[in-house]
Amino acid sequence: MKIFGGIIGVLLLIMALVILPRINNVPTLDEKVKTAASTLDSQYKRRADLIPNLVATVKGYASHEKDTLTDVIEARAKATSITLTPEVLSNPEAFKAYEKAQDGLSGALSKLMMVTENYPELKANENFIALQSQLEGTENRIAVARKDYIDAVQPYNLELRTIPGKWVAAIFYPEAEVKQNFTASQTDLATPKVAF
Repeated sequence: MKIFGGIIGVLLLIMALVILPRINNVPTLDEKVKTAASTLDSQYKRRADLIPNLVATVKGYASHEKDTLTDVIEARAKATSITLTPEVLSNPEAFKAYEKAQDGLSGALSKLMMVTENYPELKANENFIALQSQLEGTENRIAVARKDYIDAVQPYNLELRTIPGKWVAAIFYPEAEVKQNFTASQTDLATPKVAF
């Protein structure tokens, strides 16, 4: 009986040594995901805040490009209607809606930039150049923030899906759910066409 009790004691000690160091991994990794999501959301907001000024500047030069401007305004409205809340991060449908809205805005902006190529006087306008530069910088920040978010989600999801992290989460953090991740849009996957 003493041997059996000793074996149980050793097993419990081993379990404690394996689980105790990982007991705070779930909330620590969750906070990193939330921080990365907030950073990404703020970059998307920055882009959305630049759009009214960009649209107003283009409108002055390209008033007959009304449909393109309307598309940008509508895409911006959709993109700003959804934010990256903890509920969205764990809900595949809501996350896809968020991702789709942001991709829609990216597509509308690309179309707007193509339209502006037809207006040499617009391309030379200082306000437009400054706005375009800020928008390009913001797109780069969004790309970095998306990468940081993806890098934060991966260890969190691994912790929830592998042992012993899965056990720790089940016992101490039953509310913890796998977070959603970004996927490439159809536009991103399309091969660019080069024509001379």
